[in-house]
Amino acid sequence: MASTALDRLLSEIRGCRICIDSPQGRPLPHEPRPVLRVSRTARLAIAGQAPGTRVHASGTPFTDPSGDRLRAWMDVTPEEFYDVRRVAIIPMGFCFPGLNSAGGDLPPRPECAPAWRARVLSQLPKLELILLVGQYAQRWHIGTKGSLTEAVADWRQIARGDHRPRVFPLPHPSWRNNAWLKKNPWFERDLLPELRSEVRMLLEPRRTELTSSD
Repeated sequence: MASTALDRLLSEIRGCRICIDSPQGRPLPHEPRPVLRVSRTARLAIAGQAPGTRVHASGTPFTDPSGDRLRAWMDVTPEEFYDVRRVAIIPMGFCFPGLNSAGGDLPPRPECAPAWRARVLSQLPKLELILLVGQYAQRWHIGTKGSLTEAVADWRQIARGDHRPRVFPLPHPSWRNNAWLKKNPWFERDLLPELRSEVRMLLEPRRTELTSSD
């Protein structure tokens, strides 16, 4: 089968070393291992932060408790979540950025999104909705300048705005946000039912479109 433009782009990404060879600041402290999942048939995308230690080891995104919580928020099964024909997973940084002195993940590498993000999105013609998981994705895609709470609290206006693909802001599903979830009960009461409805609408229709491979 002849390679497509998306195949060629993914091959470029898998060989990317800009965070080592041309870094902004300190180079990546380990060998790159880009982690993303995309297809030209996906209608839903998840824009997270960057792979953590477990994902760096497994090569599969959200294979950790944060992934379990995100799937619960979306009300999807692992099989639905990892069906690349329907769901793209495109973190702001494709490689694990390393750990800070406190043992937490560093921010996504600054070289990654400018180099690759627009090119990847341009190859996803069916994409209708992007879940913006955390501040890094929200700042890149919709230019938020306030707090994460302000962005997520404004989810109705953002989700119904003129962004194309449409976007939906979420906090990061990390256990570190347990206190935030308790402090903001409207998230589970009001936002999650709407999120689940949006996700289900994108996953269930047009099943016949998914029978052909890209």
